[in-house]
Amino acid sequence: MSRNFSDTSNRKEHVKVTSDNQPGFLERLSETSGGMFVGLVTFLLSFYLIFTNEGRALRTATSLAEGLSLVVSLDSIHSVAPENEGRLVHLIGSLRTSKLLSDPNYGIYIPAVKLKRQVEMYQWVEYEESREYKEDGQVKTERKYSYNTEWKAEVVNSRNFDREIGHKNPSAMAVESFTAVAPFVQIGRFFLSAGLIDKIDNFKPLSLSRLEDPHVDIIRRGDHFYHSENPKYPEVGDIRVSFSYAGLSGDDPNLGPSHVVTVIARQRGDQLVAYSTKSGDSLLLLHHGDFSAEEVFQKEHQSNTMKTWGLRGAGWLAMFVGINLMTRILYTLVDWFPLIRDLVNIGLKAFAFCVATSLTLLTIAVGWLFYRPLWAVFIGLLATVPIVVARSRVQAKKHD
Repeated sequence: MSRNFSDTSNRKEHVKVTSDNQPGFLERLSETSGGMFVGLVTFLLSFYLIFTNEGRALRTATSLAEGLSLVVSLDSIHSVAPENEGRLVHLIGSLRTSKLLSDPNYGIYIPAVKLKRQVEMYQWVEYEESREYKEDGQVKTERKYSYNTEWKAEVVNSRNFDREIGHKNPSAMAVESFTAVAPFVQIGRFFLSAGLIDKIDNFKPLSLSRLEDPHVDIIRRGDHFYHSENPKYPEVGDIRVSFSYAGLSGDDPNLGPSHVVTVIARQRGDQLVAYSTKSGDSLLLLHHGDFSAEEVFQKEHQSNTMKTWGLRGAGWLAMFVGINLMTRILYTLVDWFPLIRDLVNIGLKAFAFCVATSLTLLTIAVGWLFYRPLWAVFIGLLATVPIVVARSRVQAKKHD
């Protein structure tokens, strides 16, 4: 292996070239065998992902249907009705907290459910671009490293840089990020459980225009506090801090009206907690805004559908990749013959596409078999379509 270095004049970019002998047939075959094992594991995991996703989707849909049939909309949020004890209730109201959230170090005090302090540090960041090419019977890899200074929320470990000299970052931040959460949150007379409070995540940036510099070493510019001698020309290691909040409590002349949410949960005394459904799921729903119970459940059904199709796509992709890796050995065996190799590569990808599509549909059908058997049979028949189409095209080519 040989290496070649060349630096640009500003030392913010350099190129490294490494050379390796072209792998022999046995070496490539060995690498392909390892890929086959990875492919097999990926292939098997795809079945698990697709099958469990169908069960989850059907269970969620059943729970939502049950919830819609049982939910009771409260007449008033300012009194606790004993007759609704243990029932699934629907209520709409403004959020209210017991005390202000604060960060005294920066003079921040706000009536909200959550207050987030976001800290960033000015640091060196390494970027790598690479390309492979063959020259003099060797496989060469050219890697170009470039460096830039940026504000980053996480510490960038410069020890992992290809060239740390001249691009060294501090090992830790002098100020840490954090999120403060109100201990008690209410809608009228009802207290939200921790699970509902977790769902209040509509963070908005907090304007700092009305605040003064909290300390002689801290400078406010726009909506950031800077720990820097000159915020216009920061140096590596400088810190900047911004704030955001979620769930405004009560009307505020500067921030606006109190945040309104819609909640569907089980009434337990004056607590709003999770409701357990017959299918084994739990319902604990919170949406930002004013919605009827029907609208909330419709949104949840839409969310369930999107998640289901997303996981189906991920399962199909995992299966496709797994089949590709398992059949890669055929490509390696004909690697010495470029024309045959390209034809085999196209054929293997078409094969993987058809098989992955059919097996994905078949697995979905099995997942639906005990819940909706007619749909399962229909999907099972669809699973044969890719194979039938592929075979018909092969027969047509033979006749030609």
